[in-house]
Amino acid sequence: MVLTQFLFAGIVSLGNIAVHAVIMVPLVATVDRALRWRHQLPQVWLAGVMIATVSVLMMAHAVEVTLWAATYALFDVAPPGADDLYFAFVNYTTLGYGDVLPVEGWRLFGPITAMNGVLLFGWSTAAIFEVLTRAMQQRSEANDK
Repeated sequence: MVLTQFLFAGIVSLGNIAVHAVIMVPLVATVDRALRWRHQLPQVWLAGVMIATVSVLMMAHAVEVTLWAATYALFDVAPPGADDLYFAFVNYTTLGYGDVLPVEGWRLFGPITAMNGVLLFGWSTAAIFEVLTRAMQQRSEANDK
């Protein structure tokens, strides 16, 4: 049963990585183009770009959590009466309330979900940092001209 848990949780994790990559590639390209535009209020423009970037990343994470919730429902991971979406959010974000525990045969799904969430949040954090870095570089280059 342990190998089965690793197999299916690994497939869902790879699916989430694919979702993140599919969203991240056009996001980075769009942000790169948007940061090159000249504006009268560059600080306001940067704030808008950052809000849009973080909003898109939050939507990506919501899709990824929903994928975990669907998997939990498919395999009856949460105990009867528990909300699969809530349980997936608690695990993915590593919040760990502990008010809902997985059924005996699927205990590894929780920690694997958490590991997946941590990795994808780290990836998002790196992307946000990169957007800020590029914005600051372009601002510096504009000031030098």
